[in-house]
Amino acid sequence: MKLSGKDSPGITAEVTQILALHKINILDMGQAVIQRLLSLSFLFEADSTLCDIEKMKVELFSKAEDLGLKLEFEVIHPDSPPSASSKYHPSGRLKHYVLTLLADPVSARALHEVTKILARLRVNIDFIKRLSEGSFSCVEMGISSFERLDEFTLRKDLLLISKTFEVDVALQAEGLYRRAKRLVVLDMDSTLIQSEVIDELAKEKGVYKEVSAITHRAMMGEMNFSESLHLRCQTLQGLNGSDLERVYKRIQLTPGAEPLIQVLKKLGYKIAVISGGFTFVAEKLKHKLGLDYAYANVLEIQGGMLTGRVLPPIIDAQRKADLLEVIAQQEKIELDQVIAVGDGANDLLMLEKAGLGIAFNAKMIVREKADLAISQKNMKSILYLLGLSEREVSEAFLNTQGPV
Repeated sequence: MKLSGKDSPGITAEVTQILALHKINILDMGQAVIQRLLSLSFLFEADSTLCDIEKMKVELFSKAEDLGLKLEFEVIHPDSPPSASSKYHPSGRLKHYVLTLLADPVSARALHEVTKILARLRVNIDFIKRLSEGSFSCVEMGISSFERLDEFTLRKDLLLISKTFEVDVALQAEGLYRRAKRLVVLDMDSTLIQSEVIDELAKEKGVYKEVSAITHRAMMGEMNFSESLHLRCQTLQGLNGSDLERVYKRIQLTPGAEPLIQVLKKLGYKIAVISGGFTFVAEKLKHKLGLDYAYANVLEIQGGMLTGRVLPPIIDAQRKADLLEVIAQQEKIELDQVIAVGDGANDLLMLEKAGLGIAFNAKMIVREKADLAISQKNMKSILYLLGLSEREVSEAFLNTQGPV
């Protein structure tokens, strides 16, 4: 049974009163309201020995007319083939997912391309809801499939749509662990902050071109991270504490970083930064933002000046992944309950280790391998991936007085 029309208070109460009087058994129900237009559906079964079905239908049609609503009935027989959205499929193979679309705004063309792929793969859309408030910038879809879903193909096709239509499309399996995350681990350089600290140090020393050349060689695969880090840091010899302080004062947080962290803390998350950058920035950010953990490389200082050496252990890709696991164990948190966010190849092992790895404004190799990839400029968009609406985010942020 489906009711549709202009929404008003009391409709559900009026309808369920009739259903209750006729002793029907409700199996499922759903309701959506868009711009005060209502769609209300019930799936129910009725025992003809207890209920005068025709009389009940007359009463329901009369009530719908009084309320200015359209009423539709569909009889579903027990031996009818189950619909794609049915929760009672005998095979028990129904799998649920959540698709999140992010753009400014989400275009009709992007929606068409996404839904066309879902139709081709015989995936049903169970619900669609907007998470953003002012603009149509975030849409969440609940989807399901009885057949064995080719997730690799779906993710590949969605990534292509992201590139072509400037929309981020994130696919997640729906389940307990999606809603029960407890630890977020963030990369620092070009993720939590908008710059690469070693580049800022190089500019302060006047060796930026030399450092960039070493970075380029590392990106071309001519040396590993540790080797390139040592070579770059050697060029920084002679910088003093005042130089480091000037660099720190130039550092800018990525837009939305502070609200993201405050909301997560409000919700009880533990927050860590694990960086291939340096402790003189990471520790200050830990204090400023109220982070629970901060790990980064340590620049050796003697006589108040950098020696050009980095103290072991070096925080490279493997060390990042190991530290994530150490923190999770220390907090007694399952890896499936961990979110990792990063942008570079040095973050890949960490993203793979976490239950949910998010490539944030990342290089293509990271976008292709991470669980989710988003190119939004504001870090608050990460909260949409947890199913939080903009209204809920604003409420949590406004109720948080400074860093927790």
